[in-house]
Amino acid sequence: MQLHKDSGQLRVIIDVSYESTDEFIDFIENEQCQFLESLGVDGLLKFEWYVDESTQTATLVEEFADVASFQELASKAIGTPVNLKFREIAKFENADTNTNVIQKELEQIKEDLKLVNVEKNKAVEEKKYIDVAREILND
Repeated sequence: MQLHKDSGQLRVIIDVSYESTDEFIDFIENEQCQFLESLGVDGLLKFEWYVDESTQTATLVEEFADVASFQELASKAIGTPVNLKFREIAKFENADTNTNVIQKELEQIKEDLKLVNVEKNKAVEEKKYIDVAREILND
């Protein structure tokens, strides 16, 4: 393991509370997990619930190979009946924190991609100048 080295993976941690333990567990086991499996997101590396029935709280840990995998899952799941039902039976306890962390991560990725595109464009322009110079020299 190399500390402080960006692996490109993304981890999302969501804390929720719920009213009915039976309903919550049944939903996770019989609806949510099967639904997520059916989406076929290869970059979803981990989807684990840690449930504390005594406090009626749970923590979901999701790990993705990269941000693109997270975006793929989100685009396929958000707004579906399974997602909407989850929002009805669970109350997000750290929604602001998760949203802020994910938003900052996505903004950083966008900035990084802009820099990569700028460098790529510079390299393309430099190659054009070299090609023109070669043509002039060969004439």
